[in-house]
Amino acid sequence: MGIIAIEDVPAHLGSGKTLAGLDLGDKTIGVAVSDQRFSFAHPRPVIMRRKFSLDAALLLAMLQKENVGAVAIGLPINMDGSEGPRAQKSRAFVRNMAQLSDLPFVLWDERLSTVAAERTLIEMDFSRRKRAGKIDSAAAAFILQGVLDRLQSLLASDRTEPPSGA
Repeated sequence: MGIIAIEDVPAHLGSGKTLAGLDLGDKTIGVAVSDQRFSFAHPRPVIMRRKFSLDAALLLAMLQKENVGAVAIGLPINMDGSEGPRAQKSRAFVRNMAQLSDLPFVLWDERLSTVAAERTLIEMDFSRRKRAGKIDSAAAAFILQGVLDRLQSLLASDRTEPPSGA
């Protein structure tokens, strides 16, 4: 399906579906999955990157097992708002995944997500070594939680808007 706007996500999240969040790194793919009420992001084990076809197969199997209806992927935008090579890699990943799956993808500004995830792990008193193994999934959870919070905000505003013509 490719890329959709955040406002279009609810239409793809039928009964029993979840939402996934991804943090793409050069060596790993951090994964997080929501609960069915779209309230909380739960980190999942990272996928160690090897080759796109293998990575995609592992990821798609995981997403199917988790009953995912849409995927939010972190878009690493530079602090000045421009997109660099890492953002282009993320867009290319989505284009390639769209050829293998009908799942819709949402691009989400992930500026400082890894920094925030690392601070959280430090506050939880994880050692440097343990943080290294959890940082990508924690960043994916941070990205996904931002998307979930935005979705909750959109749904709340839809409930408070008066019907058209009123």
